[in-house]
Amino acid sequence: MTPELAGGDIVLDGRITTASNATFLGHIGEVGVVYKPVAGERPLWDFPDGTLAQRELASYLLSEALGWDVVPRTWLHDGPLGPGMAQLWCDSDPAHDAVTLVSADELPGEGWCHVLSGVDEEDREVALLHEDSPALRRMAVFDVLANNADRKAGHVLAMAGGHRYGVDHGLTFHEEHKLRTVLWGWAGGELEAEESTGVARVREALDADLGAALAELLTDVEVAALAARCDRLLTTGRLPAPPAGYPAIPWPPF
Repeated sequence: MTPELAGGDIVLDGRITTASNATFLGHIGEVGVVYKPVAGERPLWDFPDGTLAQRELASYLLSEALGWDVVPRTWLHDGPLGPGMAQLWCDSDPAHDAVTLVSADELPGEGWCHVLSGVDEEDREVALLHEDSPALRRMAVFDVLANNADRKAGHVLAMAGGHRYGVDHGLTFHEEHKLRTVLWGWAGGELEAEESTGVARVREALDADLGAALAELLTDVEVAALAARCDRLLTTGRLPAPPAGYPAIPWPPF
């Protein structure tokens, strides 16, 4: 990260009102950033207070260790509303959605995975789908490792050229199973060789620099749980399926 970003002043341009926690769009020089002050985090019953910014940074470090560029550059920053998380703003491609809701009689052909069916507010049958792409599969693997409790459709940014970014990773790395995601289309499927290699890379790094960095952001139990998730994925060689009776889809999913 450039010194200008690391030490620059964030100038706020406005608040992102759809976010559940205080989230602002701003800029450092000419660079757009998302800023989430710790003071604006809502208390949660199952995550310790004041830790979401650190979990956002931990998610970025996991993404870097995987080598897949799943999470935009993220860092801790002392902004105009106090310390918090800063992340590079990414302009997604408005012509594409990686996750979508369609009418049950308008299901697309190949290239899409069906997640679930239901009815909308007007009792019309609909289906939740996500694209079947390597970039999104890597995000699904990332979510398993991060134990992401909140992978909504809006947290997937479809970038021009096919890259996919994941954002909003405050609800991650809980020591207990918390995985809630809209990316269940590959549940039970075998890991690709590249995916297994990435998980193995993370597991090795947990005994070195990654483990040391995460120890500054997460509890020892949470880091150990991440290592256990790596081991489980490498042993089974498959993406997990949601446990029976578990609320596996975040609400709302969009």
